[in-house]
Amino acid sequence: MNGDGVEVESGDLGGISIWAGADPESESQSKSKSKAKAKAASESPASTQANSTQANSIQANFTQPELKLTPKQLGEIAEAEFIAKAVGLGFVVAKPWGDSEPYDFIVNPKKSFIFWRVQVKSAHVQGRDKTYSFGARDGARRSYTAEDIDALVAYARPEEAWYVLPVRVVEGLKALKLSPGSRNFRSKYEKWREKWEILRRAVRRVRRK
Repeated sequence: MNGDGVEVESGDLGGISIWAGADPESESQSKSKSKAKAKAASESPASTQANSTQANSIQANFTQPELKLTPKQLGEIAEAEFIAKAVGLGFVVAKPWGDSEPYDFIVNPKKSFIFWRVQVKSAHVQGRDKTYSFGARDGARRSYTAEDIDALVAYARPEEAWYVLPVRVVEGLKALKLSPGSRNFRSKYEKWREKWEILRRAVRRVRRK
């Protein structure tokens, strides 16, 4: 074998036979160098950026479209969050069967005979004046009275702000505006924010003749 890794054998007739077989050690070193070059190429900034671009493109193709919820669905979400909030505060919450009653829930402090008829209203978009608007009327567009509900709970969902308003505060109103995120404008209803303790008091109902 010569120095280049080529094996030379002399025969009986003085002929020379040549095998072009590479030296095993030399071949191993060559393969190692090739793998190192390939790894370096794959880890280069250009390669990494290309892989990232490709991954983002694949992810974009599989991105789900944004869901558009109906007002009814948004109201249902707010009601579910009300249940979670009230139960977390130690209340028992029940919902009347069907949609015939003017209130959404019956709220009861645990181990008591106090029951509040509560109507939940929610706002999901802030107005141009930086306030949240809530309707204060029933499905027949009549203002709520003490014969209908005991309290109206208004929920400004983007602010996660809850207002617990006794019916006497909203009675006769068509709508009300709340501004939980404003520092400059303070609504007169702000004092009712997070006033959950109201629902632990005895309900005073006056029947009208």
